[in-house]
Amino acid sequence: MKLRSFFLILAGVVVVLLSVAGGSFYWILSQSPLSLPLGNATARPSATIFVPKQTPVMMSLLTNPDGLEIFGQMAVPAGQRRRARAEFERLERGLLANTGVDYDRDIKPWLGDEVTFALTSRDFDRNAKNGVQPGYLLIAGSKDGELAREFLQLLYSQEAIAGTGDLVFEPYKGVTLIYRRALEDGKITSASTVVGDRFVLFANHPKVLREALNNVQAANLSLEADPTYQRALQTIQAPRIAVGVINLPLLSAWIANRDVASNAPAQTLTLTLDLNRQGLVAQTALAGVLGETQVAPTLSAPVKALNYIPSSATLTAAGTNLQRLSAELGEGLPADTALAQIFQQSLATLNASLELDVAGDIFRWTTGEYALSLLPDSTSPQNKQKNWLFVAEKNTPEAEEAIAALDRLAKAQGLSLGELSLGDRRATVWTELKTATDNQPASLDARVKGVRATVGNYEIFSNSLAAMEQALADGETSVLANRDFQTAIAQLPRKNNGYLYFDWKQTQPLLEEKIPLFRVLEFAGKPLFRNLQAIALSSSGRDNGISRASIFFQLGLGD
Repeated sequence: MKLRSFFLILAGVVVVLLSVAGGSFYWILSQSPLSLPLGNATARPSATIFVPKQTPVMMSLLTNPDGLEIFGQMAVPAGQRRRARAEFERLERGLLANTGVDYDRDIKPWLGDEVTFALTSRDFDRNAKNGVQPGYLLIAGSKDGELAREFLQLLYSQEAIAGTGDLVFEPYKGVTLIYRRALEDGKITSASTVVGDRFVLFANHPKVLREALNNVQAANLSLEADPTYQRALQTIQAPRIAVGVINLPLLSAWIANRDVASNAPAQTLTLTLDLNRQGLVAQTALAGVLGETQVAPTLSAPVKALNYIPSSATLTAAGTNLQRLSAELGEGLPADTALAQIFQQSLATLNASLELDVAGDIFRWTTGEYALSLLPDSTSPQNKQKNWLFVAEKNTPEAEEAIAALDRLAKAQGLSLGELSLGDRRATVWTELKTATDNQPASLDARVKGVRATVGNYEIFSNSLAAMEQALADGETSVLANRDFQTAIAQLPRKNNGYLYFDWKQTQPLLEEKIPLFRVLEFAGKPLFRNLQAIALSSSGRDNGISRASIFFQLGLGD
């Protein structure tokens, strides 16, 4: 086995193990009659002393794979333990296939309770002449430094026998760096070292290792010493089996293969992951994006506007004061950030499709409760989402005038206004009248472009009569009565600013089309997305410049 291959395998271990938490291991938890804790609210990566403060992305798994297996064996009934063991064996075989490495024999004896992977820089040698060379660093916690060194010796001895390069042993700051220099071109593809019997470091170049060791001795250079990271992590008092850090400008620059602007704001997303019997829970802390203004959670229960969203909805967003939310996203996000671009593009698309100024004509007066949803249309190809519902509370005198203005705007666009009965409710319908011939006697074709109805203190809008009929049906068929929705929001903080919930299978094509990053995430976390049923997200306010949000990945049993 080549060392480069082994390094790439190890680099994938973190992502794969985390995604397995949503796949194979979730099956074990779901079968458990017990409620056993797995994550620890005080756990944090110790390997951050090696990771540079300016890392674009870092992920740490804070539990040993053997610990996961033992937990799984304890958690499931005796009759299910054979399958639980098979799940872990399948994982081990998949990770180490065609490497010549046996996990039980070569890795298990020395591997500790932490595996951390970091992208250290976009170009580790900062030399434009040889192209962009990202720096990759993997740190594995070690419980036996001597066995770890023996493992490295085994790997490098195989390289020496192959005779494809010279082995180099370089003393550096009290440790020995080991790497191979290829005979044909002098290139170095991997390097490693053991530090203090506690850590085994792997990198794609010795320069990356040297900088990692420098970070330890110059404490202000490491992520561990970054005050923003420390403050963000302190705000998350929840169990965790993993911790991640994403520097948004640096990661965007790396993906786009460009330099970061000198005036780019510092924007960091810190997240933790934990498992429970229902799925995977992520807690996030976002710094440097939405300003320092204090924002307290406004809700302690789901908004009543959700009573008019059918349980069949594939995507639902609900909360209060859409005016403030849109202003915060539109004005608070720096213009050159990915979040700002996504928001502005989405708003432009919505304006074009509805032929109005959404922010001015709708968001401006929606200061109370709101709920927005997409519904599947059984009459469309592949059941794509084309129907939508928007429910807004009318809590100001301005709301009635704004709704009347929408009627006038519809007339100005050449639409006809009429009324019809839907059950015991009256609805206003905006229709487009066209003459249809189709080689037959001319007839009048009325196409529904919009419909609205008043229910108590709420105004409901839709582009479909069928969707409006569902909205006006009995509240027992609303999304609030949907068991999956209830399960999902139960995993989120009780005090929050609203929910975003979507059925993964139904919205997957739409998300992949609108947000290409989802395809990358799916590829990296196949075991997770294979069993994913729904995703729920809620914001819980902002304190000292740190915006908090929670994400729940609702999972089902895999094959």
